[in-house]
Amino acid sequence: MEGKNGRDRTWKKLGQPWDLLIVGGGITGAGLLREAVRLGLKALLVEQRDFAWGTSSRSSKLIHGGLRYLKEGDLLLARAAVQEREELLAEGPGLIDPLGFLLSVYKGDSPGRLLYGLGLSVYDLLAMRWSHTYHAPEAFQMLAPHISREGLRGGFRYGDAQTDDARLVLRILLEAMAAGGEAINYVAAEELLFREDPASGRRIVAGAVLRDTVGDRRGEVRARIVVNATGVWADVLRSRLQAPPRMRPLRGSHLIFPAWRLPVAQALCFIHPADSRPVFIFPWMGITLVGTTDVDHLDNLQEEPAISHDETAYLMAAVEAQFPSLNLTLEDVISSFAGVRPVIGTGKADPSQESRDHVIWEEEGLLTVTGGKLTTFRRIAQDVLRAVRHRLPEDTMRRLAASEDTPVLDPVAMDLLEGTGLEQEIQRRIIGRYGAAAATLVNGTPPEERETIPGTNTLWAELRWACRAEKVVHLDDLLLRRVRIGLLLPYGGAEFLERIRTICQEELGWDDIRCREEERAYLDLWKRCYSLPPREEIPDWKHLLEKALRDRDERRRKKRRKRNRWAVAAVIVAGSVAGITACYLRRRKGRDEGND
Repeated sequence: MEGKNGRDRTWKKLGQPWDLLIVGGGITGAGLLREAVRLGLKALLVEQRDFAWGTSSRSSKLIHGGLRYLKEGDLLLARAAVQEREELLAEGPGLIDPLGFLLSVYKGDSPGRLLYGLGLSVYDLLAMRWSHTYHAPEAFQMLAPHISREGLRGGFRYGDAQTDDARLVLRILLEAMAAGGEAINYVAAEELLFREDPASGRRIVAGAVLRDTVGDRRGEVRARIVVNATGVWADVLRSRLQAPPRMRPLRGSHLIFPAWRLPVAQALCFIHPADSRPVFIFPWMGITLVGTTDVDHLDNLQEEPAISHDETAYLMAAVEAQFPSLNLTLEDVISSFAGVRPVIGTGKADPSQESRDHVIWEEEGLLTVTGGKLTTFRRIAQDVLRAVRHRLPEDTMRRLAASEDTPVLDPVAMDLLEGTGLEQEIQRRIIGRYGAAAATLVNGTPPEERETIPGTNTLWAELRWACRAEKVVHLDDLLLRRVRIGLLLPYGGAEFLERIRTICQEELGWDDIRCREEERAYLDLWKRCYSLPPREEIPDWKHLLEKALRDRDERRRKKRRKRNRWAVAAVIVAGSVAGITACYLRRRKGRDEGND
């Protein structure tokens, strides 16, 4: 990526003809830019906020196949996701890392041990490796020492993976731009441009009018193909065509705890007593992450999402149910975050029943891609390119078929940082997040900035590199997406703002007034969207948990009574059938004897 003058250089290129204009700078847009550049296409990506500003920096950080797809019978999607997970694990150590999962089984849980075991067996077979094992209650408690023991029947351990989602987007963009692609943030597609299609005589989308929200300027971009990759905001651009809305925004929120207050060595998945949805608690970047919710997001999509008071109580109740001995309170929460999932609405009452698979539509030449999983971003990109193959140069599909066997991420030598004095784990982490740029990052900063920021495993050098080379425009770009200390540290890392100010002034040219404005805006944003709602608005989760447990027990009693009634009915029917049969046989025997 380019430094602070890169915006002007990129903007001057907009008047050139492009093969592909991608609107949206999340993982879908970034993956599409990377694959397009691999095919030799001239491609430009624009993002109205910051790269990964939306869903792609607010996911649950998991690279996984998705057991839920097996439950829904979608073996093809689960298989594709598992295969992509395995490839990303092999190619991106330090960015995509293995994560052990514990799946607890309690008395009365549905599904239970049998169905879990069957699902995990299929899950492992799709990955062509056997990773899951079952543990009896005593052994399972050794793996998760603080979990609730009441009703514990044991549990499974299996393997999946996790990532830093925003850094994954940025590495993909970095590699796409190094290969000749162009990307610019804080540029909105305000209007669509059209041309007449000679073959059909109808008008089709042929570009867009762009507005630079930083430089307050406008420009036109003409492209052979325009792709709407804006995720949950897909209907905004589609509305320019008077197309009816199709999205159902669903919010997923998370809580972050210090690892010492909620210690878990691997991920733990269990059933929430209130609604029987799965909840995850797992280690991530030195903290413990709890999530997620799944509710309709009815707020304005142009405003940054935040966890609600009800979601806070829901997640606290989950923690209390699984870790009652830890006595966790709201004061233990470091931060929170909420993301809005791009889901296609089908009218289902339960948001969790809506499909998470990706879809592609073409409307008046505008190609919209939305939905899908973080894990399968490359396959989504390849599906998009196949969908527009009739509008691409003739040899493009041949190159696309050949590119399917190329690595998702550019290969990087894992000894790239030897001799820098960094610990092996830090080297691995830096190489994973920054790829080929890792050596320049480390060698281009003073030795004192090769130290970690207290309370994190992030180097001070990463902040300087981000300001220098990763198109940082605002302070929240730096602290919430380029590095994640806004999530990992209390109060968003406010205690380090003075030192961060020095780096921003040296690399971005901010004066004291600009620094104060950015700091004020960042702290206000953190308080509104990354902290907790006002304490007085958060329901008493202990009371909610007690009610949920009572309701769950009552549901289980009703199921047992229903099973018992069926059992009694079955005995009565069986007895009646046996009695009738016996009577019939005696009568028949009597008739036979009489005939004799």
